[in-house]
Amino acid sequence: MKGVLVRKIKKICVFCGANSGKDVAFVNAAFHLGKVLGKRKIDLVYGGGKLGLMGCVSTAVAQHERQVLGIIPSAFTVNNLVGETCGKEIKVATMQERLVMMMELSDAFIALPGGFGTLEELFQMISWAQLSIHNKPIGVLNINGFFNGLLSFVDHAVKQELITPRARKILISATTADELVDKLQAF
Repeated sequence: MKGVLVRKIKKICVFCGANSGKDVAFVNAAFHLGKVLGKRKIDLVYGGGKLGLMGCVSTAVAQHERQVLGIIPSAFTVNNLVGETCGKEIKVATMQERLVMMMELSDAFIALPGGFGTLEELFQMISWAQLSIHNKPIGVLNINGFFNGLLSFVDHAVKQELITPRARKILISATTADELVDKLQAF
């Protein structure tokens, strides 16, 4: 990244599925992202627990001796619904409180494959960036084209003049963890 101003990222919030998904590449990419964060001395903020892809990325970050912080609504801790958080855990009352805290404590955001919750978290951060509530980079790790449809939809919304070209630049994508972290740092 010669000649590129690099943003200092100390903590990245990762949004991803509490399930592992059908494609084993998702699991491998989640572990690899955790490894990349660990090697770059970047701490993790995430939704807590140890299920699915969330468990993969948090375990890998912890194995590389970086801090892991799970922010979890109290309702999820009843009957241990999501498993034990790998690292520190902060319990909050609501999902909205969780997102606000994730935004405040993180320097950047990455979405891995996931379902409605992951998409909701991703789009909340994009909306807040568009409204200048924060100016932190946001990216998707597009494993095996998982986000192709979403990225195509966003580009379609730009063509339809519902999203501005400037706002479109808020959402970064890459196919590897190293490339994505580099792009987030250059944002």
